[in-house]
Amino acid sequence: MADAASQVLLGSGLTILSQPLMYVKVLIQVGYEPLPPTIGRNIFGRQVCQLPGLFCYAQHIASIDGKRGLFTGLTPRLCSGVLGTVVHGKVLQHYQECDKVEDLGPGNVHKEVTPSFDQVIKETTREMMARSAATLITHPFHVITLRSMVQFIGRESKYCGLYDSIVTIYREEGLLGFFAGLIPRLLGDIISLWLCNSLAYLVNTYALDSGVSTMSEMKSYSQAVTGFFASMLTYPFVLVSNLMAVNNCGLAGGCPPYSPIYTSWIDCWSMLQKEFWEVTAGFPEMPLDFVIPATPAPGCTSLLGSSLLSCLPATSAGQEALTR
Repeated sequence: MADAASQVLLGSGLTILSQPLMYVKVLIQVGYEPLPPTIGRNIFGRQVCQLPGLFCYAQHIASIDGKRGLFTGLTPRLCSGVLGTVVHGKVLQHYQECDKVEDLGPGNVHKEVTPSFDQVIKETTREMMARSAATLITHPFHVITLRSMVQFIGRESKYCGLYDSIVTIYREEGLLGFFAGLIPRLLGDIISLWLCNSLAYLVNTYALDSGVSTMSEMKSYSQAVTGFFASMLTYPFVLVSNLMAVNNCGLAGGCPPYSPIYTSWIDCWSMLQKEFWEVTAGFPEMPLDFVIPATPAPGCTSLLGSSLLSCLPATSAGQEALTR
């Protein structure tokens, strides 16, 4: 009980601290970039046009809504975090109790569990079930969080209070509205988890020397590295999920002409993928007077990354291309 309470408190503290950056990240994901690019230098010392960093966007939000505005959407996000931690812990606790019953059964002898791929599959499956249950239950709060953030773009006040947001979504979209973007979010979590645990097992088993005195530390490092790598590979699922959560919800940031209407998350994925390959295919031969569309598909910049756009020359033509 004390361990669960400490996890909830720690998670809530991290949520509060990371809320401003989360806010900025969501606005960038939906394509909101109000600040013009600046001239800077890349790692080779060449002058390039760079999009402002997260802290510049945070200052822009604070200049409009004040510092308190940086914590928009914090209440539903805290509810999501606390509820998710509790559900996740309860599911894992249920599996542990089942193991104890099996171990105490007649004729069962307690054995030292040796790490094997079968054990990794068993533990990963249980973790997947726990995470999926937590995601399923907390997704409505996640949707409210995203929409309360995105309404900054059109200066709406449609999703301000937690109760009012619940009533609004139910009245306009029904129960399905609370689960907008759920499928890509679940898929991303599941794929990321299996990639992370499988890669960590392969690295720990075949790449690390078991005789090293700091073996436990090395395994924890490998787990962190593989987790970061898996998160990068599954980021498109996170992006598509967030875009679908705010799409066609009555906010300027999720409706035309700012954003197209997607019929499904697969349609959203296909459109982003098409935009991505169209831009990257022609980028090596991009002329100086290349013009970015006035209303690019939201998330396209997030998929490309600011490093791609920063390769534009720091000329008047290059600056005009970014600011149009």
